[in-house]
Amino acid sequence: MQFQLSGQHVEITEAMRAHVTGQLDRLNRLDDRLTSISVVLSLDKLQQKAEGTLHTSSGALLHAEAFEQDMYVSIDKMFDKLVTQLRKHRDKVCDKHKAEARRDDRMVG
Repeated sequence: MQFQLSGQHVEITEAMRAHVTGQLDRLNRLDDRLTSISVVLSLDKLQQKAEGTLHTSSGALLHAEAFEQDMYVSIDKMFDKLVTQLRKHRDKVCDKHKAEARRDDRMVG
């Protein structure tokens, strides 16, 4: 999986990079065929913002963002949202394939 981490008005420290890469493991456990992820950390006055865009192997584009007072909390919340979206997407893809299999069985039988 390709991984890009950038910052706007924020210097990316090694601790931030390590925290984000640690959170990537959660996504890889759900789906090991992810194409790429882009994470942008930014500072807007008093709010710290984390944005993430995830590309899946099926062509889906998942996007999440979170605003908090602490950058690490916003990173965690953003990854929580991405995990939720990825689970929902995987369930939808699995349900679609099961429905097609049931429909094919009815036509054959």
